[in-house]
Amino acid sequence: MIRMTPREIKEKYGQMFCKRFLVIVDEKENKAQIIEQCRNRGTIEWDVMNRRRAGGAVESITVEGASMTINAKLGMYKANFGAAGDDIGGQALEGVVVDGNRVTTHWAGIAGAGVGVAVCLPQAPGVIETIFPTEDDLKAGGARTCRTQIVTAKYHRITIGIDDTDTKESGATWVLASKCAEACNIEGAEFLNMRLIQLNPKVPNKTTNCVGTALNFAVLPDKEAELLAFVKEYIESNAVSGDTGIAVYRGLKLPESPYLKKVKTEVLNRDECETEAERLGIEYIDSAKSKGRIGALGAILWANRGVEAAGLYGEKL
Repeated sequence: MIRMTPREIKEKYGQMFCKRFLVIVDEKENKAQIIEQCRNRGTIEWDVMNRRRAGGAVESITVEGASMTINAKLGMYKANFGAAGDDIGGQALEGVVVDGNRVTTHWAGIAGAGVGVAVCLPQAPGVIETIFPTEDDLKAGGARTCRTQIVTAKYHRITIGIDDTDTKESGATWVLASKCAEACNIEGAEFLNMRLIQLNPKVPNKTTNCVGTALNFAVLPDKEAELLAFVKEYIESNAVSGDTGIAVYRGLKLPESPYLKKVKTEVLNRDECETEAERLGIEYIDSAKSKGRIGALGAILWANRGVEAAGLYGEKL
């Protein structure tokens, strides 16, 4: 086996195109999520279609511009890998293996897709090292097949729901949440995205639009407490409301909840939302212990469900 750092690979092959590579693990659910960002949309789209066709550890993939998110299962799996065809992918994720605080993703690629797994991905920010099983795997391109094992740090996913930081006179929760995310410079905490969640606009006791905000982070396990302390301090210090709610969920997938619909269609009270949050493993970290907890729960429930989160219940793009 040959082990190479991103710097050594860059010196050998020249600068390539992968801008981000993160592996988030939820060992309780036996799942992983791989986030990959490229400079080129076309590369992402071709890789997605081939990885889906190849199967292996891949369960599903979504694409946003030049970024993809792979939902995968932990372990090693046989893939339908080879030259691209009807039921064969020219690039494959063959496994995701956790070892302590590191994760190794196992890849196969042929021809140009071999360059992707042997040269491009191994240079990405976040990669610790790449293992090449044989000397032949270093010879990327042409009609060759390459296999690699890319080692990264193990991240966890933290979703933070925030609501009621504003009043009818001033403030906007999504603005404060966004500023919080941008101000966070904790090494080992990677900001993923911010989502706006439309709650029930018929709620009488609201500011104006009745919208909660969710922040998604990938974070190293030993940085979780520092991240949450920073978010709590930033949000509560800059909020103009005394009702601010902040909720936290750790993991890749929430259990199903009837409150997914209720937060968009019913008038809820804080007690029932706190009870449901406890059932789901959602923690409140705010000091106010007020009505903002209702919207904070709603933000968590819809944080990773696509563009429909921003619409009324049942509204589709």
